[in-house]
Amino acid sequence: MPVNYLYPEYEISRNAERCICCRACERQCANEAHMFLADANRMECDDDRCVNCHRCVSLCPVRALKIVKSGNTYKENVNWSGKTINEIFRQADTGGVLLSSMGNPEDYPVYFNRILLNASQVTNPSIDPLREPMETKVSLGSKPQNIERGNNGRLINNLPPQISLSMPVMFSAMSYGSISYNAHESLARAAEELGILYNTGEGGLHEDFYRYGKNTIVQVASGRFGVHPRYLNAGAAIEIKMGQGAKPGIGGHLPGKKIVDDISRTRMIPEGTDAISPAPHHDIYSIEDLRQLVFSLKEAVDYKKPVIVKIAAVHNVAAIASGIARSGADIISIDGFRGGTGAAPTRIRDNVGIPIELALASVDKRLRDEGIRDNVSLVAGGSIHSSADVVKAVALGADCVYIASSALIALGCHLCRSCHSGKCNWGIATQIPELTKRLNPDIGYKRLINLLTAWQHEIKEMMGGMGINSIESLKGNRLMLRGVGLNEKELEILGIKHAGE
Repeated sequence: MPVNYLYPEYEISRNAERCICCRACERQCANEAHMFLADANRMECDDDRCVNCHRCVSLCPVRALKIVKSGNTYKENVNWSGKTINEIFRQADTGGVLLSSMGNPEDYPVYFNRILLNASQVTNPSIDPLREPMETKVSLGSKPQNIERGNNGRLINNLPPQISLSMPVMFSAMSYGSISYNAHESLARAAEELGILYNTGEGGLHEDFYRYGKNTIVQVASGRFGVHPRYLNAGAAIEIKMGQGAKPGIGGHLPGKKIVDDISRTRMIPEGTDAISPAPHHDIYSIEDLRQLVFSLKEAVDYKKPVIVKIAAVHNVAAIASGIARSGADIISIDGFRGGTGAAPTRIRDNVGIPIELALASVDKRLRDEGIRDNVSLVAGGSIHSSADVVKAVALGADCVYIASSALIALGCHLCRSCHSGKCNWGIATQIPELTKRLNPDIGYKRLINLLTAWQHEIKEMMGGMGINSIESLKGNRLMLRGVGLNEKELEILGIKHAGE
């Protein structure tokens, strides 16, 4: 009998006195962690299969279940944690690269949590958003340096194509294939109702969702999956994905088991084949090459759509953004290293990249110092948890933010980090029909609307507390921020003072 070095990370705790053997847990678990023993007339479980998704806990009618952290421990060793030992065991068993889903879980600083907002008191009165107008609308795109007027003195509209948003939030890129049809429908419908945009990700756009085009960002990634003229012209903007925060410097991979039916047609690849995006775009090896693609895409849409360039937050991000701002791009999206993903090599996710807060502040400062900040708008992403994070990101220099994990949590995601298995019990990161139907888009899109409606109210309240009535007045206004427990270098990069100063 082979030795099993790995003990389950989580254990299913069942209260036998409460359990009525309704077998709901067995029906709901795609990982087959629950089973009914007919001879004994009781439920049993296999802890090895549990991913801690909480589907069984949420649907147990008698609250007989809970998932607990395993009490099994290795001998204490500061240098060798149980997590590290288990990862070595797994690789020794398989010889494979460790894969992980969602964002970086390691104990790195979350700078948003170490930044506080200022508030008005006497000399600069606060504003009551319930009684006074408060502007949260955002316009993304390159802005001209000068105002032009005609012979009659009226303004000439010389604005390049813009994206108009009701609030400084958009749904970030999640491809059809990595998430389900129902999840995409929920995002698209919510974006339309809220007056914001959602992003197709690199998987193309399902034909059913072309009707949401004015609220859609269509993405062009290195694999160019699903990219064709109709697709490019369908959206309100085009995004070139150069990198993402969860896996900077490497490409993407959607397993063949997720390439089924509509996904195969949408991506324009054979059913059952792996969709592999190479690390680089094989026609981009310089800013000049990027500029050529930017203008090729603009030409394809008759210069009617703004072009976004998405990059991962890395150590030289300010210099990269400076080049992109000169490439003809209208918007730069920066994705921090805590950003989520359907699948990423664990070592890349947990060790490559930098926090979005530091990246955003350094990019905004460099573009301002070089006098080209108005050439582009900045979008920040990578674990935006709340409306407070949105306000802090804007004050650090963002025009708006991308959210993805927060949106999926609103749809029911419990961050069990098993997206890459394709067995999402909540119907989000799966293409298995009996699982996808668990997410009802009629309910899902309303939950997304509720979330962002609440955030918009909170944003207005925080702005009012600062004595600011327009989100534009907050952009890059670092005077409204103070740091707590940060060292001098961190404060210098963020461009803020310490609390008490």
